[in-house]
Order: sequence, then structure tokens, then C-alpha cells
Amino acid sequence: MVDVIVAGAGPTGLMLAGELRLHGVDVVVLDREAEPTPVVRALGLHARSIEIMDQRGLLDRFLELGRKHPLRGFFAAIEKPPPADLDSAHAYVLGIPQPLTVRILTEWAVGLGAGLRRSAEVVAVAQDDDGVTVELAGGERLRARYLVGCDGGRSTVRKLLGIGFPGEPSRVETLLGEMSADEDPQTVRAIVAEVRKTEKRFGLGPVGDGVYRVVVPAAGVVGDRTVPPTLEDFRQQLKATAGTDFGVHSPRWLSRFGDATRQAERYRRGRVFLAGDAAHVHPPTGGQGLNLGLHEAFNLGWKLAATVAGWAPAGLLDTYEAERHPVAADVLVNTRAQMELLSTEPGPLAVRRLLAELMDFDDVNRYLIEKVVAVDVRYDLGDPHPLVGRHQRDIPLNGGRLYQRLHRGRGLLLDRTGRLCVTGWADRVDVVADVDAKLPAPGVLLRPDGHVAWLGDDQRELPGRLQQWFGAPAA
Repeated sequence: MVDVIVAGAGPTGLMLAGELRLHGVDVVVLDREAEPTPVVRALGLHARSIEIMDQRGLLDRFLELGRKHPLRGFFAAIEKPPPADLDSAHAYVLGIPQPLTVRILTEWAVGLGAGLRRSAEVVAVAQDDDGVTVELAGGERLRARYLVGCDGGRSTVRKLLGIGFPGEPSRVETLLGEMSADEDPQTVRAIVAEVRKTEKRFGLGPVGDGVYRVVVPAAGVVGDRTVPPTLEDFRQQLKATAGTDFGVHSPRWLSRFGDATRQAERYRRGRVFLAGDAAHVHPPTGGQGLNLGLHEAFNLGWKLAATVAGWAPAGLLDTYEAERHPVAADVLVNTRAQMELLSTEPGPLAVRRLLAELMDFDDVNRYLIEKVVAVDVRYDLGDPHPLVGRHQRDIPLNGGRLYQRLHRGRGLLLDRTGRLCVTGWADRVDVVADVDAKLPAPGVLLRPDGHVAWLGDDQRELPGRLQQWFGAPAA
């Protein structure tokens, strides 16, 4: 028996596997595909995801392969200057294709000791008081204490659990692919610029060697979206939208996506959890999908590891759904709103024009962008202080940076007073007393995911918060 089985070797599943291995949890990742997909559905990481990679010591690998872009045009493609004073030390978008994100996270998780099995399709799940039995295609059975379904929008794990997935079906579809084009690059740029004045769901972006990433509205919604489009479908829709097919040929891959909006009724059933697209699907507006899954893995990983290790306080695993379900629900709302603002109909166009005027106010611009890049998230931890439950941005310490102290995935007490201590929890929580004045309070307790669990200067209050998130003190 292993501690945890993760179904799905996408970004969410691999992030979770790495988080678990930081704490010595025995984990194996199963994926039904023989090789990672070459399809580039996501193009980058937003600020909160960049922070997460920094907190785990992975950011240098991403920066080496990615490219920084300014934070503009990320809410319904409304072009405005980047908002001032974003609550993050990483106020940019990191452009990096999804296959590279998968590669980096695979190397990290496997390097930490996670098992990875491909061509391993989950076909049955059964659980009891002691664990979960997973059956693979071919009849092999595996046993684990917990199972996490990170197996995408058509999640087999979710369906086997019988968890409802209510919401709205796709109303529009978009074709997506990479292919060569014979048209002169300057002409391509000019046509794309003209078409995008009215059709924001269209684009041809160069990826090198004469190959373009092509995005174009589809003719309708197909009954079976597992069937990929053809090159001829792209040619027809390019002509319908832009008046030319740009001479596209030699596709690398072709795909389609819709704007369905659905969320699992619950994220946990017994010893089985859902994360990533298995828990929710939504329109891709704002590029939030991959990022949302990473944040869920980051939230669940340390809690599941604490339970396996035996020190988790009662109810800790239940806080995963309590904290993350509302966040995803909000993403579903903002992505659906953005899809409406991308419409070419007169009503949505009028609303779009009004919203563009409102975004000239810095507070409005910042509010909407912080929503997309997820630095606005605040969990309800039972403390009315506005900073409790929020992420703590990176700050300089006298001996380095805050996020460098979070690489091991442990709790962290930042103490400017020199009087606070974590006696009884030192096996789970580190203390940094060498802190400069940028700390927002004399003392700050951070959970392993970097969210503020407590702030103050009274040692008498601290043990209660330590026990709330880090269990009973050691003997």
C-alpha cells in the first residue's frame, strides 16, 4: 500500500505529487496516456502561481524557459496599463507553454521520489475505512490510503464517485492548433490586428520556424468534443473570420475547446479528493485554469501530508473544500462574465465599452486584475483581521528573502519581537527572528502554503493558532 495515488499527470497532479514528497509521503502518479500531450492549452503562469514556484525553489527553472509579459489586457482582453501596487513581488505574467510546465514539475516531483506510471488508466475505485483500491485497465489493482483525482474535465474518478457536476454546457467552441502558414508574416500581423478589433477570440501568434498558434471561432458546438478538428475545419473558419486561410498547412496538433461552466458539488468523498479540471471546468478567458489547479494542489498537499504523518488537527482535510470551492466558484463567475464581454453582439459591446471606461480608475483596474491573477484570495480563518487568510507577499529578510525560507514546505513564524516561540511544534514550524520592518506585524505565522494564519505579538495567543493548523504539540 502506498500513502497517496494521484490520478492524472498534468500540472495539478504533478504539483500535488511534489508537495507530498516534500514531506516524505509515498506517492504514485497514474496517467492513462503513454506520453505527455504536446497540446498547448495554457500559455503561462499568473502572479500567485509564480509566487508558489518561488516558494518551492522552482522559479529559476521557469524563468529560464519562460518570458515575462506585462499585466495588461488580461480581463476580457481590455487593454489597460498594468495596475499600480499589485500585492505581489511578481507583478507580471510568465509566458511558458503548458508542456514545459509539465516537464519542470515532472522533473521536480520524480526527483523528489514520486512514482510516475504512464499507460495506467483508472477504471474502478472502491474505498473502505482503511484505504482506497484502484483498478487499472487490464485488471491490476493498487491500494492507497488516499486517492486524488486530477484527471481532467471528463474525470473518471469523479464519475466513479458519483459526484454531481452541475453547470452550463458549451454554447460556443473555439479551434486551437499549431501549424505552418505560407502568408507573409507582416501581412499576417496586419490582418490579425484588424480582425481582433472586433473578434477577440481570434489570433495567429508565431511560435518559431514559420509555425503559428492559431485560435479561431468554430462554426458551432460539436456533439463529441473528443474528436479533434481537421485542417480543413481551420481553413474554412479562418476564411469565414479573416477572409483568408493564410495558407495554413502541416499542423503539429489540432484541438478544440468550449465555454462550458461546471463545478463539482463536492471536492471530497471519504478518502478520495478532486482537484484541477476534475473539480471544475470554465471558459479559458484570463488564462486561469491551469493556475487554479496548481493553487488547489498547493492547498491540499501539506494538509494531506500532515494527515499521513499523523499530526494533522481534526478537520484539517475538510478545510481544503471549504477554502477552495468558493475560490473556484468565483473563477467560474468571472470567466463567464469575460466570455460575455468578448461577444460581438450590441448589448455586450455596450457593457464592454462602459467597463473599459471604469477600468481607467486604478482601483477598478487593480481589483479585476488581482482577481484574475489570484492574489486577492483570502480564506476565512475565523479572524476578522484583513491580512489573516491572505497570502504573504515576498519581502526581504536581513538574511535573504522570505520565500527562500518556504522551500521545505513547513510552517514559518516570523518574529520581530524576539519573544515568540514554537516550543512543541519545532518539528513542523520554523522560526525566523532576523526580520526587517517590512513585516506587516510584530509576529506573523504562515501556513506551509504561505497564507497568514496569525499575526500579533502576544505569545499567549500563539499556541492556539499553532494547534489549529499544526496539531497538538509534540511531547
